[in-house]
Amino acid sequence: MNPVSAPKPATLHDVAKAAGVSLITASRALGNPGVVSKATIEKVQAAVEATGYIPNRLAGGLKSKRSLMVGGIVPALSVAQFLPTLEALTAELATSGYQLILGQTSYDAAQEESVLDAMIGRQPDAIFMTGLVQSQKARDRLRRSGIPVVESWDLSDRPVDMLVGFSHVKVGSAVGGYFLGKRWKRIGIASGDDHRARMRRDGFQTTLGREVPTVFVPAPSSLELGRRALGELLDKEPKLQAICCSSDQLAHGVIVEALARGLRVPQDLAVCGFGNADFGAHTVPSISTVHVDGAEIGRLAARLIVARCKGEVIDQPVIDVGFRMIERQSTAI
Repeated sequence: MNPVSAPKPATLHDVAKAAGVSLITASRALGNPGVVSKATIEKVQAAVEATGYIPNRLAGGLKSKRSLMVGGIVPALSVAQFLPTLEALTAELATSGYQLILGQTSYDAAQEESVLDAMIGRQPDAIFMTGLVQSQKARDRLRRSGIPVVESWDLSDRPVDMLVGFSHVKVGSAVGGYFLGKRWKRIGIASGDDHRARMRRDGFQTTLGREVPTVFVPAPSSLELGRRALGELLDKEPKLQAICCSSDQLAHGVIVEALARGLRVPQDLAVCGFGNADFGAHTVPSISTVHVDGAEIGRLAARLIVARCKGEVIDQPVIDVGFRMIERQSTAI
């Protein structure tokens, strides 16, 4: 077999030649279009399409000290609750010419440090965190880097830089108050093992004023893990009346397993989730949950990033978007 070499990428020289203009004119048409004619811009753009030329953003970034890239870090891309935030963040950033580049931590602190190191090394214009930065080492490095940072989906009085989120302890407390109002006595918790889910559990138990049988599952949660969690909870407390789940995915799994065992939801077992995933309103029974405006988190985070990159003073660096309970069929007794 004859070896086949990779095709060489088109250069700005190729674009200039195809457009019939000088190298400097081609460069100005792409980088500073206000100084060349509309006809020239159209010729150069046509040459870009014809040659497949991709501008070297790194070189341009070195000159302008802007990469037009925002590094986004998420625990897991499979978590449905985070998707509205990422979609709104991407769309809002795009209106100012920024692109979002994603990294995944898999709920692992060491992996979070590794991803952050990689992001910082590429000098993005800003970094967006889904959650709080967990390790002190990473927090210190981010502060030293001078890169604007927006943490989200949590609340702290000591953010790395800026923050858009809500209190998970207050969420747990609100759900606990809701359960108290229903007068359920035999209660269980199906929870992810991540930091935010544990805080919601703490808030829930504090409001109830007692320990509650709990099954922890590895994050990210899923329907399968919810089914497994119910089985383990029923082994601990066969006469459960209600279960608080750390996500709608877990709640869905709990409901599927309950129905498979011949339990009626909510008559025999009430189930509440968290996150208001889009499927929750359409399952049978529909899932009671806690709604957080994830899209608003994304929009607000993007606006903070753009403002900071413009050198503007941020009057409100910490924004609490709050939350609200949604009662549906799975707890409506």
